Amino acid sequence: MKVGVISDTHGLLRPEALAALKEVEHILHAGDVGDFAILDRLRAIAPITAIRGNIDAWGACAELPATDFVELNGKIFYLVHSVKDLDINPVVAGVAVVVSGHSHRPSIEERNGIFYLNPGSAGPRRFDLPVSIALIDVGEEVAAEILHLTVS
Repeated sequence: MKVGVISDTHGLLRPEALAALKEVEHILHAGDVGDFAILDRLRAIAPITAIRGNIDAWGACAELPATDFVELNGKIFYLVHSVKDLDINPVVAGVAVVVSGHSHRPSIEERNGIFYLNPGSAGPRRFDLPVSIALIDVGEEVAAEILHLTVS
């Protein structure tokens, strides 16, 4: 199963992000959506699990959960906008992947058998950080990659 991971769109859904996600079977949005219409556009590609971020303080985005669990292809994913706000023990909870955003810095780490994935920011460029998303292959094992999007 191919899963797309996006975060920190801040109201901007780039065509490059849509193109990169076109083949996925599920999308995870790790918060700072900025405009609920973004989730509708992503939902046209695949089912979506989304949480709110610190900028999602009003409107429909404010109604999104602060954290969420989703099981995909037998693996449990836990979404939290800032990994600093992680409020569970992922090992005890049986989580395979912790998905976060907030920092705008893409990263993939494995600690104690748990993947920690931040896809970076797919919205407005911040400082000299890349514009990026992530793709995850979920099978017997979990394999993730960061995609740096070429944007103008």
